[in-house]
Amino acid sequence: MLLTSYGFIGFVLILAILYYVFPKKLQWMLLLLFSYLFYLSWNPLYLIFIAVTTVTIWGCGLLIDRNYETQSSYLKANKENLSKDEKKLYKSGMKKARGRWLLLGILINIGILAVVKYTQFVVGIFNGGKGLSFVTFIVPLGISFYTFQAVGYLIDVKRGTIKAEKNLFKFALFVSFFPQLIQGPISRFADLSETLLAEHAFDWKNISYGVERVMWGFFKKLIVADRVAPAVTTLVGDIQTYTGAYAFAAMILYTMQLYADFTGGIDITIGVAQIFGIRVTENFNRPYFSTSLKEYWRRWHITMCQWFREFVFYPVSTSKAIQGIAKFSRKHFGDNIGKKLPVYLSSFVVWFATGIWHNAGWNFIVWGLLNWFILMVSEELEPLYEKFHGKFKFSNTFGYKIFMGLRTFLLISALNLFDEFASVGDTLKEFASMFTAGNYHVLVDGSMLNLGLSALDYGILLGGVIIMLIVSIVQVRGSVRDQIAAKPYPVRFMIWFALFLVILLVGAYGIGYDSAQFIYNQF
Repeated sequence: MLLTSYGFIGFVLILAILYYVFPKKLQWMLLLLFSYLFYLSWNPLYLIFIAVTTVTIWGCGLLIDRNYETQSSYLKANKENLSKDEKKLYKSGMKKARGRWLLLGILINIGILAVVKYTQFVVGIFNGGKGLSFVTFIVPLGISFYTFQAVGYLIDVKRGTIKAEKNLFKFALFVSFFPQLIQGPISRFADLSETLLAEHAFDWKNISYGVERVMWGFFKKLIVADRVAPAVTTLVGDIQTYTGAYAFAAMILYTMQLYADFTGGIDITIGVAQIFGIRVTENFNRPYFSTSLKEYWRRWHITMCQWFREFVFYPVSTSKAIQGIAKFSRKHFGDNIGKKLPVYLSSFVVWFATGIWHNAGWNFIVWGLLNWFILMVSEELEPLYEKFHGKFKFSNTFGYKIFMGLRTFLLISALNLFDEFASVGDTLKEFASMFTAGNYHVLVDGSMLNLGLSALDYGILLGGVIIMLIVSIVQVRGSVRDQIAAKPYPVRFMIWFALFLVILLVGAYGIGYDSAQFIYNQF
């Protein structure tokens, strides 16, 4: 059930009617039922995987929580009888027990993720690129997202930042909440549960704001992402023919497609959740306005970046192994290297994990490590950048910021090539051809009309991109929906009716149309 299908629209409409008719105390139960029905519509076998994740993480969370309660009761009851060293020893033992439950929960669920998603890749490394031909692994939709969300919950329980959820079915809703199930955002329990498990009265503002956000997601997906998809597929599908300028066009068009597709899906997720009064974390903050790769990764897929920073970078950087390396480096190479090496090594682990999280393949590993390399080099060159900006005043002008934004956009687009082509070799070959083929005349001689898009398609695509750019600029002043809500009702009606007509009349569909799956569904 794709998020842009008529079936999904009907699904949400039926749920919304029931949601506000049913007693408020039953609302979360209704959401759980429909979330499982939604996942069931993809493949009934997927339910086994998400149920295992739900039960194991919930159970380990309860055991960790019970450990905290036992420790607190014991120390309180024996406050006068235990020495300081005895208390310390007792706490250490209990902490180790909590660590064992945490490790069990992580091993089970990351283990499931690793087996179904990475077995063929790992076997291929040792078998000449060939996986297990006699085994077909089911990769449940969105398994990376809901696994990371559940594991993040368990780590938060172990750290004592949240209490474990006692009700299995309420926790099941947190793991399986259908709008964000297949492509995120990766929510924290403390944030999502506040509104997910609350009772909600009918609120017209939530309904209207939610529908508006959903429509905006439909616009991005159907006007931009799905319209440009045939051209990208054609360009990527024949790398012998489409080199040079065509490779450059594929790079730019795919970056547009990825942004419209992923942010459009998140818009739909956030909008649907708001219809039910539920607040879901924002996942993007105008990423293509970034003037550096570092800034870009603070604006793109925000919840994923926060997850890796909170649950991978910090634990790795403070681990005994990394601290040992830091101590050795300070002693033999000086304080400067000793201070930086733990950060760079921890960042290496994060970006390797980020690459392999996206998909099992060398393309994504190289993509992740290239991001790491560029970020680390940029960090080392930061003092030179500061001197440059201090010496040359034009570097503070608006025009120079535009240059930095375009430079960052092209860098991101080049890195995205690893997501487009089948292998690292093909990616590097296509990238190199941009500088050697010398066929850039094809961009203006009509050759681009042979890629599955007509002149009208390109016109609509350009118009869609311009509208997205305008909206992003307007967002600098705050929520676009708030700004529209402040206008007279006739103006508001015309804006959203015009958006509805554009989606209806020029969206990328027609007779026999089959909406393309969202790109991030595969992760």
